[in-house]
Amino acid sequence: MHIKSIKELDIGPGDSVFIRCDFNVPLDEYGNITDDRRIRAALQTIRYCIDNECRIVLASHLGRPKGYDERYSLKPVAKRLHTLLKHDVIMAKDVVGEDAKAKFAALKPAEVLLLENLRFEPGETANDPEFAKKLSEFGQFYVNDAFGVSHRAHASVEAITRYYDKDHKAAGFLLLKEIKYLYKLLEHPTRPFLAIIGGSKVSSKLGALINLLPKVDKMIIGGGMAFTFLKAMGEEVGKSLVEEELVGEAKKILDEANRLGVKLYLPVDFVVAPEISEDAPVKFVTYKEIPKEWMGLDIGLASTRLFREALNDVQTILWNGPMGVFEIDKFARGSIKLANYVAESYATKIIGGGDTASLIAKAGVDDEMTFISTGGGASLELLEGKELPGIKALMVEDEE
Repeated sequence: MHIKSIKELDIGPGDSVFIRCDFNVPLDEYGNITDDRRIRAALQTIRYCIDNECRIVLASHLGRPKGYDERYSLKPVAKRLHTLLKHDVIMAKDVVGEDAKAKFAALKPAEVLLLENLRFEPGETANDPEFAKKLSEFGQFYVNDAFGVSHRAHASVEAITRYYDKDHKAAGFLLLKEIKYLYKLLEHPTRPFLAIIGGSKVSSKLGALINLLPKVDKMIIGGGMAFTFLKAMGEEVGKSLVEEELVGEAKKILDEANRLGVKLYLPVDFVVAPEISEDAPVKFVTYKEIPKEWMGLDIGLASTRLFREALNDVQTILWNGPMGVFEIDKFARGSIKLANYVAESYATKIIGGGDTASLIAKAGVDDEMTFISTGGGASLELLEGKELPGIKALMVEDEE
């Protein structure tokens, strides 16, 4: 079984291609795009279709609207796409309605049509085959280039593929890159292989921890989830975030790492405060000295030095989850320092999407990373070893 690349499709002048993109970008209160990374990531596939003089229909969701909601319109995306592509983008007023159909019928070779937000239609999240069939009428060929939603069985991701045979559906360049780095990395990493797992909760990363443990040589656990592990080791952690019901699981992971010979690193010092706020007073303490009414909100200097030592000889680094509450500057230093140390490494550096990608951008070291995933939830599910519906739907039998 393999996934067909867009390059294997027999597309040419006048052929219509429906591309599922992930333009779910953050907007400020005025509707301006604050981070266009996901739009830029889709350009290669779109340009390939323009160069082949196809009639191109783009589709994406934005946010989680319940029916039509002007605040979630893709108009700002059309504007940014036009700027980045240096190519006209026609914007439909609806998804599968009269306006979209009329504009599609008038579409000429190398023209680009962007449909309105897919989630304005309830059929999208319901994976409704009828809605998927209407979407499939916008393209003789189907291309999925939206890794960020490939863990969702939605109409434009999963149900739509049922209306295309193996010669008319494929993955775009971005999706193929995500699969290459995340799938292949887990199967055949260059060793030593280090995973950095952070974020606030063990519960959200438990599957990834269990799946990664037998595959890595070293693992760093930071962020709020570190306190559940410290608690499992019998340490007092003050008011820091602890998932009491997972202390037993954390103990099992520590024991399993020991059994497998995986070197597991936890922070040895913290930046602590009585509350999460810009104005809160802070202290720098070792993990043995967290005051009762204070909480750990970032890793300290000794931890970043320890983690730097762990990075020294590794050949592959996978990072998913920040080391602290990096959205507040005074609790971002540990994460940013570690980001700079990772950037200095000569290893292959793979960054899981979501918060980790935002942190890398904040640290200004995006260009030093080998690959930054565009999918937070999707990359996490891949790390858990799950099969993603959007990727499974594109699998075709290998030809003899």
